[in-house]
Amino acid sequence: MAGSLANNRSLSVRVGAGTLGSRRIRAPRGSDIRPTPERARLALFSILGNRVVDARFLDLYAGSGAVGFEALSRGAREVVFVEADARTAASLRATAENFGVADRVMVMRADASHIASRLRGRFDLVFADPPFAQAAPYQALESLRACGRLDARSLIMYERRHSAPAFACPGWRSERTERYGEVALEFLRFDG
Repeated sequence: MAGSLANNRSLSVRVGAGTLGSRRIRAPRGSDIRPTPERARLALFSILGNRVVDARFLDLYAGSGAVGFEALSRGAREVVFVEADARTAASLRATAENFGVADRVMVMRADASHIASRLRGRFDLVFADPPFAQAAPYQALESLRACGRLDARSLIMYERRHSAPAFACPGWRSERTERYGEVALEFLRFDG
């Protein structure tokens, strides 16, 4: 699989820092794959700081997996990638093997809105980056909360187009919003 991704039908994203720093992630090109810009990704992990170390990290709408692999590189205990596309999910598995981190990775091929009941345990950090054409991930986050995968200690990072409306859902609060070019990162917590 890795060899077939190395052609012009793949995209390449670099891990910014940590134990996997400068390694290249290859993923199949597709209209729904829009890796988080490197500047935004590095700023995100600067904001998170040591919260990543030993965290359980959930990467919803994983796409290239750039954010989840960056979390692993910076000390996350485990990353669960949720990706609906079969080819993209397969490339995430191949990258985990290639990087030697498969024992700390779970790839689940599923729609993010319907994954909560298949997951186990609580997540410390959740990155939600749905395709810009989709609505905010209200249903996915509410399902995760209802199944006990999120609680008031969990921090959710929602990436959206900067011009899109802010996350607004009863029971959730936005703690911080940062803009990086065309994207905004919104930091959310459940107020329960």
